[in-house]
Amino acid sequence: MRLLVLGDSRSFHIERYLVELRKQHCEVLVASIEAVKIDYYQLRWRGPIRKLHYLLAVRELRELIEKFEPDVVDAHYASGYGHMAAAALKNSAIPLVVQLWGSDILVVPHKSFLHKRKVVKALREADAVVADSQFLLDEARKFASIKKTLVEPFGIERRYMDFHKNSYTFSSPLKIIVPRPHEKVYNNAFILEALGPLLKTRQLTLTFPNFGSLAIEFKWSIKNAGHPGINFYEKMDRESFMRFMSEHDVYLSAALSDSSPASLIEAMALGLIPVAAKIPGIEEWTKDSGALTFDINDAKGLQDTISAIASSKDKKMQMRKRNLDRVMARGMFENNVAARINLMKQLIADS
Repeated sequence: MRLLVLGDSRSFHIERYLVELRKQHCEVLVASIEAVKIDYYQLRWRGPIRKLHYLLAVRELRELIEKFEPDVVDAHYASGYGHMAAAALKNSAIPLVVQLWGSDILVVPHKSFLHKRKVVKALREADAVVADSQFLLDEARKFASIKKTLVEPFGIERRYMDFHKNSYTFSSPLKIIVPRPHEKVYNNAFILEALGPLLKTRQLTLTFPNFGSLAIEFKWSIKNAGHPGINFYEKMDRESFMRFMSEHDVYLSAALSDSSPASLIEAMALGLIPVAAKIPGIEEWTKDSGALTFDINDAKGLQDTISAIASSKDKKMQMRKRNLDRVMARGMFENNVAARINLMKQLIADS
């Protein structure tokens, strides 16, 4: 099967997706407007207005499709590549799969009428839509009718299950990782505010990524507050990061918007205690005591939750066992990709 994958080539999700597709015997070409060092075809930038790049690349994409002759076009992110692919495939019999990435349904359509129209066109024209949670798919259906669907997360590769924690004994101080970049939607500044008192009494350490558009501002706030026990990590290869994450006790996310985040699934697989803000997109993983949750922006609630973990002798063995079983059943990346491949094969057979 020949696949033309459209997506942001800077995304590590796209990179590992490409690797797994090829492992499962697909011939794949990745086309992207963004440039980075992976195996991809770069669509040319045109003009200084970034929002027009997708629209202006339609003709070049159409020429690429004619030259590569894919069996399926697999577009990631509805409002950008999904809309561009829908325009390029007009009057074509080649099936289009649009894979939703959360913000393109939960955030982008609400920016303007034009943004919404692009999302609607992508959803309507797609032969199939893939979402990483039922919640995200239900939200997409509010904008347009959808022909065929698949709900499948982007989980963790089976080989990284070897990094599952050998000991469930909590560190002292408690080691917490917040593996979300410094962006407004991930609400990292709130975590710092809520857990400041516990940092000062050295009950825990917090480890954040050293990247994101708000990283410099975030580090200034730490310097001004004088908090001890805060660490940063640079970008690293996936295996190194999985090993690094497994060395922590708690996974923490205060995201304001999300849909089945891969980092949450990874934390569950590695045996960390997940702590997350209550938002609809993650309930499929946090329900039935899959995680400890707190109300968004309830600083006292988050502080009490973390303090209880740090002072408790309860290793939460049942939670960890349930989460491991849940990931093995639904969150194995190889199986997640195989399900997408099977969907595409069905589309080819039906076309």
